[in-house]
Amino acid sequence: MFDRLTRGQWLISLLAGLGFGQDKIKQLSTEELEKLLKDEKNLFFLDVREPKEIEELGSIKGYVNIPLSQIESRLKEIPKDKVIVTA
Repeated sequence: MFDRLTRGQWLISLLAGLGFGQDKIKQLSTEELEKLLKDEKNLFFLDVREPKEIEELGSIKGYVNIPLSQIESRLKEIPKDKVIVTA
C-alpha cells in the first residue's frame, strides 16, 4: 500500500495526467485550507482511502469516498470546477 507521501504524489500525477491540470494541483498549507473552508460550496472533499482504512481510522463528514484503486473508473464523479481537497 502507498504511504501518505507516495499516495499524495501518485494522486497528483494521476489527476494531472487525466486532465485536471498540473498547474492547478498543489498541496495546501493549513492557512490556505482555512481560507478555502470559508467558501465550502466551491470545495469538493475527496477521501481516496480504501474502505478498510476508513473503517479503521474513520472519515470526515462531507468527504466523498472514491478509493484510490477506483479513481480512474470514477473520474466523472470528481468535479473539475471546484477545489478538490483530498484525504
